[in-house]
Amino acid sequence: MTTSEAYGQRLGERLRVEHAPAVVTRVLGTADMAVTETQWDDPVPGLSGSLQREDAFLVTLSLRDYPNRVYWEDGKLVSVCDVRAGQTCIHDLKRDPVALLDKPHHVLFFYLPRGALNAIADDACAPQIGDLSHEPVGVDDATVSSLGRAMLPALSHPDQASQLFVDHVLLAAGIHVAQTYGGMRPLSRPVRGGLAPWQARRAKEILCANLNGHVVLKEVARECRLSVSHFSRAFRRSIGVAPHNWLLTRRVELAKQKLRDGRLSLLDVALACGFADQSHLTRVFTRMVGVSPGAWRRALEQ
Repeated sequence: MTTSEAYGQRLGERLRVEHAPAVVTRVLGTADMAVTETQWDDPVPGLSGSLQREDAFLVTLSLRDYPNRVYWEDGKLVSVCDVRAGQTCIHDLKRDPVALLDKPHHVLFFYLPRGALNAIADDACAPQIGDLSHEPVGVDDATVSSLGRAMLPALSHPDQASQLFVDHVLLAAGIHVAQTYGGMRPLSRPVRGGLAPWQARRAKEILCANLNGHVVLKEVARECRLSVSHFSRAFRRSIGVAPHNWLLTRRVELAKQKLRDGRLSLLDVALACGFADQSHLTRVFTRMVGVSPGAWRRALEQ
């Protein structure tokens, strides 16, 4: 996995500061979140370096007034404004944000990748989040300010920071940004006695990564931190079917996608979707869809 340029010393290099302490959390399992502190008391005027474009956001907290900030996105001047101490700005890393660094500054940068925001939305039973709603100016956000200031002792001594505390604060920051700027709203409450959203997501990830069905139920249950019997009951309650039936349905859905590609033989489709052979595909597909895969493909072509 490629390390992002948007936190830690790599971010410091783009901002031309020698020391950029950072703390990172991997509490979501799918994507890192981080906060970096940069401070420059006697800057040499110049532009910040471009960061590698990625589907992620930098949410900043200014700890020092920065008057007349000049800011570009995608090479276009989009803002000239004062950013006061305590204010927050949001930068979309898909848009190549660049600023003129010509005054002393002290800023915290919360790094929030798309994967982290999607995981937060999944845990809240909410739709995945699109682009964050923001303007290229400083805004007053008391929550970001409080969370950022709470991180300062950890950034002063990263080696002594409690990882549990770091996980808690960065997760809180991600949830706040998802709700306040991403419009995250839960659709429904978790099913009583069912899987938590993260457990359902993890179980589906493992099952999809093992379409041939060779993964044992015990391994999936262990990843969800449940006994096999508890996992089986909770999966059926949350998803509506047993794990093996859900996996069969997923295989057939994938088979339909691949059958649309006329270059693939039925054997190719069968093997790509985890079936033992073409006859195995035909038996399962016919039972679940009502027609054979060959007949389904011919009907599609007609």
